[in-house]
Amino acid sequence: MKTNYIKSLDGIRFLAVSMVLFDHWSGDRLGFPASYLGVCMFFVLSGFLITRILLSAKEKDADLKRGHGFSLKRFYIRRTIRIFPIYYLTLAILFLLNVEPVRSKIGWLVTYMSNNYIAISDNWLGSVDHLWSLAVEEQFYLFFPFLILLLPLKNIQKSLAFLILLSVLLRVYFYVSGASWIRPYVLMPTCLDAFGLGGLLGYGVYYQKEKLINFFSKTSTLLIGTAVYVLTVIWLQAVSEGHNYVSIIFLRLAESIISVAVLGYLVCRSNTSRGVLHSIFEWEPLVYIGRISYGIYIYHNFIYNAYHSSPNNPFVKVSNKITAALSDGFAGTSVKILFLYISVILIATVSWFLIEKPINKLKSRYGY
Repeated sequence: MKTNYIKSLDGIRFLAVSMVLFDHWSGDRLGFPASYLGVCMFFVLSGFLITRILLSAKEKDADLKRGHGFSLKRFYIRRTIRIFPIYYLTLAILFLLNVEPVRSKIGWLVTYMSNNYIAISDNWLGSVDHLWSLAVEEQFYLFFPFLILLLPLKNIQKSLAFLILLSVLLRVYFYVSGASWIRPYVLMPTCLDAFGLGGLLGYGVYYQKEKLINFFSKTSTLLIGTAVYVLTVIWLQAVSEGHNYVSIIFLRLAESIISVAVLGYLVCRSNTSRGVLHSIFEWEPLVYIGRISYGIYIYHNFIYNAYHSSPNNPFVKVSNKITAALSDGFAGTSVKILFLYISVILIATVSWFLIEKPINKLKSRYGY
């Protein structure tokens, strides 16, 4: 299938990062766990894209009769070029400015192990809380390329299905054992159903599995995926406030299902009956925000955090003036979030054109 859906993928990134930002900046007052869904969308998208990239590399290795070491090396070089520069630059600046808790937890942060620290200590990391999801992604990258490249093709789908089942069973274990909800939320193995479902979609689309493509092309499939998520959120809120067995065991699976339904619909209809949803997700302003979403995600918690930001933060001062003038109701919160959103887009734009885009050009030297 030709890659006519690239813009739609950036549209999905826009949606995912926007849900995270709005939820964080509103103090989790959107009425549903939007930031959880946004992060899960990123995981599903990663599973989809990385699977397709690796399957293509695997096929090329076979055609050229070369070992997979070449593709593994190229994969990690390209990931390093894309991910490391602004991540480590941000950590360096925070370390020099002595922004807590960066200096005291620098070992966990520079090794992409912050999620494990959070799970072990049962404590979040303040201004760098959100970096846990980047740690999950990096840990996923450590083993997943070997799985796709080294396993026989006939075993890949079964292996992805196993990862999905393993992830859910691990969350069941943590719930039954009475562990804090944080542990099954932030550990990499308990996030694998999102990556696995994205991977299965990527596998099916890459090999033109017609039944799968026809299934995801249907509007009814999109509606079913949406219904599964909505009903799970209703179930979650009906059981109790806060974290319970629904949020710990089932919520991420439901988030993965709606994410795959949206992604599958956009991808599988990209060459045929494109509709309103494609027009929305491929609208250029949203595509641009999706393109710079990595920077937006990294920087947003330092622009404003409803729980940890210093009152001396200039963005906090402006935000406080907005809510004082308009009250802390819907109008005040909306204008505040709009101000913060424009601010982080401007900062991420500078980062994109001065740092990320120039460095990303190096990837052209390391094709598969």
